[in-house]
Amino acid sequence: MGSITSSIAENMKSAMQETMDKQQQVMVENQRKMAERQLQMQNEMRIRMFATQLAAARERLYWYGAFYGLAAAGMLAGFAKRRNPTILIPFLPLTFVVGYQADFAYGSKIGRIRAMAEETMEKEMGLLALPTGLPTIDNIDKKIEMTKSKM
Repeated sequence: MGSITSSIAENMKSAMQETMDKQQQVMVENQRKMAERQLQMQNEMRIRMFATQLAAARERLYWYGAFYGLAAAGMLAGFAKRRNPTILIPFLPLTFVVGYQADFAYGSKIGRIRAMAEETMEKEMGLLALPTGLPTIDNIDKKIEMTKSKM
């Protein structure tokens, strides 16, 4: 009789261990999927933010371009009327401003910025380090507690 109960107990123990192992595997797989989804979500948000910034740069270019056109017409009209070349002086810095904005909005400026960022990450990583290092769970918990105690 004792061997039957010990056999049943052993079978139950084995079955429970298998169930626990399967549950642990499912949990690990779920955590992996959740981490992948989180990375995808972060990347999607980064892309949307960048697209918004690019759209804002293009919209800004429209306004700068309109101002540049009106200012250029006014400066040329003033020069034609007075024959004074100092009237054309603002034309030079305005050209640089509009040119920079056009390069950012429609040119290769974004690619050059990305290349510079990659080079900085490869060669000058120390410049990118956070002042006090990465935050830890303990530091975050302390900040939460401090915030709660102030309320």
